Amino acid sequence: MTFREDGYAAIDWLVRYRERVTDAPVLSPLRPGDVRAALPSSAPEEGEPFAAVLEDLDRVVFPGLTHWQSPRFFAYFSTTGSDPGMLAELLIAGLNNVGILWRASPALQELEETTLDWLAGLLGLPPGLHGHIEEGASISTLAALASARQARPGSRVVVCSEHAHSSVDRACKVLELELRKVSADDEYRLRPEKLDLEGACAVVATVGTTSCTSVDPVVAVADVCERDGVWLHVDAAYAGAAMICPEFRWAFEGVDRADSIVVNPHKWLLVPQGCSALWTRRPEAFRDAFSVVPEYLRTPDDVVSFSEYGPELGRRFRALKLWAVLRCYGAEGLRSRIRESVRLAELFESWVRDEPGWVVAAPRHFSVACFRRDASDEENEELMHRVNARGRIFLSHTKLDGRYVLRLAVGSEPTTEADVRLAWEELREAA
Repeated sequence: MTFREDGYAAIDWLVRYRERVTDAPVLSPLRPGDVRAALPSSAPEEGEPFAAVLEDLDRVVFPGLTHWQSPRFFAYFSTTGSDPGMLAELLIAGLNNVGILWRASPALQELEETTLDWLAGLLGLPPGLHGHIEEGASISTLAALASARQARPGSRVVVCSEHAHSSVDRACKVLELELRKVSADDEYRLRPEKLDLEGACAVVATVGTTSCTSVDPVVAVADVCERDGVWLHVDAAYAGAAMICPEFRWAFEGVDRADSIVVNPHKWLLVPQGCSALWTRRPEAFRDAFSVVPEYLRTPDDVVSFSEYGPELGRRFRALKLWAVLRCYGAEGLRSRIRESVRLAELFESWVRDEPGWVVAAPRHFSVACFRRDASDEENEELMHRVNARGRIFLSHTKLDGRYVLRLAVGSEPTTEADVRLAWEELREAA
């Protein structure tokens, strides 16, 4: 078969996948090792047709998938690889550009610069920020903290809330920085009065924590950072997308004073996985931390390449999928999806609040509802496992104040009120 015929077959497979994903178990029922046991122990000696790959995609891979594209995926932070985003991903693979330098693909860098400016404007960020795209928020945070360390030699402490994302822990481990965690208030926000910046190079404030989407008081944190000359990094990987809607801009108050900020379009802006937007008002600090230009990469071009601002040398054409989504949905299309996710989470929370024997466990700011049965931690954990094992929905959990808490995160584009109602019915029945 030709590339064209195989391509059509792959698109047809994806169309069929979208048609059947709602009926598939959201959480894969397989046990560890089941997929490997179904695969040959060595690569084939002779080439096989692409049709054979698609056959095994159905036979071997599909049963081992946890379906992040399902409208009933409510775990972690729901994501959607939208139609224009998926098609752009295909084009990215086909073009196969490697952005090691501006001249290696001028369009790769300049489209990235433009789309990051567009997105910053939509989120209400101040003009003039330097933006580029990393693979994920973990790499973005690592890059920001490496730059903060470089900007303040001899200061080896990073300060954050006890509810900051584990990527901060990981970055400090890699960078050999000491991590100092600050206790949170009764709404799970960092307490700025508890900040001890002795020996600190950076503070990480979070807008939309992973556990319960709490919002740290960025203004007060910025005051302390500016007083002590410490870098402020804002992690808005999840909730930053909501700032496209003016009614949520309260959560970004003070973010214009941050030295760096990360927002993941692949979490809530319908862009396929692998698109983390990182902005800074101190790009020279990033260059100081990362710029290495060996002789074989030197050119006469009067431009600074993106490879000088982060840990990657080779870069994929990631901006193409963000560009496609921004153009095909438009700002209003994206706002409507954000608002609908929030509405559905608010509706679910109201059912929990009105039902005897159930408790809302944390304030809901965006599209994540935190809740639990008014029962022991063991009973709540068992409840979640029973519901997930049935396969009709998939939930995750966290711990708040030492208690086991269930989370329902709405964010998938095809999720409807019927899907959220099904989740509530599954929970009530299992309880």
